[in-house]
Amino acid sequence: MIAYITIGVNDIKRAEHFYSAFLPALGYQLEIYHGDLSYALPEQPGQLPGLPEFYVKTPFDGGPASAGNGTMVAFKACNQQQVRDLHAAALAVGGSNEGAPGFRDSYGANFFVGYLRDPQGNKIALFSNDPNEPDRDG
Repeated sequence: MIAYITIGVNDIKRAEHFYSAFLPALGYQLEIYHGDLSYALPEQPGQLPGLPEFYVKTPFDGGPASAGNGTMVAFKACNQQQVRDLHAAALAVGGSNEGAPGFRDSYGANFFVGYLRDPQGNKIALFSNDPNEPDRDG
């Protein structure tokens, strides 16, 4: 199981504005730790912490952050409408569109996804795969 994902950014405040536009709607809570951002799902009494945690940091080596070619972080939404809403919210605060919310021929009939990039260029996917919602065939 993946415990955490870390992405690098050069502008923490801009990244906070971007990620805070949609991650809280998915249940993530923000904690600022040593100037960096930690988004985590709340811990439930008697259960292990919700994983993975998502960290947004300036690079440890002091060099500039860069987006990884072929690297993408995907967040699961509750339904197709939430994918649309969160994709729009992320674009409204400085994200760039990498693929409007919708179905893709390359994936299963129920896989509904929107792609975007954060202000640093990191690729993000927001998806729903609920078999109880309409699929790409209607």
